[in-house]
Amino acid sequence: MNPEASDIPHCPHCFKRLAKMSVPPDGGYDSEFLYVCFNDDCPYYIQGWDWMFRQYYVRASYRYRLNPLTGGEGPIAVWSPAAMKDRILLD
Repeated sequence: MNPEASDIPHCPHCFKRLAKMSVPPDGGYDSEFLYVCFNDDCPYYIQGWDWMFRQYYVRASYRYRLNPLTGGEGPIAVWSPAAMKDRILLD
């Protein structure tokens, strides 16, 4: 087991371990990666579909994200259940 695995934070909405996600060069973040909840059963993600449709009339949702450098947290928009899963960094 990776000794650093215990240092990975958990989602405050579903309590699952967050995954490291590489940030695109034009993403506007000061970190090389973000911690993101990719749990498709997370209530934050599930409820996001309805909220985004009611507020903006778009078929999108969001996942919980945490910036490891700044501690900033909040939503990161996704347009499908598979969106950005190809950016998950494996340890």
